[in-house]
Amino acid sequence: MPQRMSRSARLLDLLQILRTHRRPVSGAVLAEATGVSLRTLYRDIATLQAQGADIGGEPGLGYVLREGFLLPPIMLSSEEIEALVLGARWVRANTDDRLKQSAMHALAKIAAVLPEDLRRELETSALLVPKTRRKDSPEQDLAALRDAIKAGVKLDIAYRDERAQETKRRIWPIALGYFESLRILVAWCELRQGFRHFRIDRMIEVTPTQELYPRRGEVLLAEWRHENGIVHDL
Repeated sequence: MPQRMSRSARLLDLLQILRTHRRPVSGAVLAEATGVSLRTLYRDIATLQAQGADIGGEPGLGYVLREGFLLPPIMLSSEEIEALVLGARWVRANTDDRLKQSAMHALAKIAAVLPEDLRRELETSALLVPKTRRKDSPEQDLAALRDAIKAGVKLDIAYRDERAQETKRRIWPIALGYFESLRILVAWCELRQGFRHFRIDRMIEVTPTQELYPRRGEVLLAEWRHENGIVHDL
């Protein structure tokens, strides 16, 4: 006998079905797609509307989810919650203090609006993340680097390469990579006139300048992805 779908999962499915249609869909079609009676379907539509879903229509005319509506955190499947918990726990274990706090706050906000059954799954998740051993500079450097990326500010750095040779660089930071044991800053290097990857643990000194780089960060990041054959999946 097939397992019965939870109501929260059914509401999520209903929203996803509505998102795939630009024209009104009849209640009968929606009821059949979600495996419920027409009366239950009407109750589900009313529940979603009460939770903020901008669903237009009425019985006999069909229903449509108006453009621009974003799924609220309450509409998450069990596996989506596991993915969020795993990601947040990794951030909490392996990033700087500001991101750790943000990850904890994000989970708390999600938990506050989840129905009881899904909140229990979030709070009792058995997915564990160990803290990675690495030799980075002080954690606040990572927060400062993220700030520079967001602001589009050039950085002056003193850098020691793999041969222990020190150089002075002016760079345009565009991305920060969190690898298992290393943190890598992706940047356009004015000295080398190209994209370069800088290990955080080899940065001796980092000084923000008052100078913005002349091109948008997202454009530079797209060029770096193209140059390295990296597909952006979000």
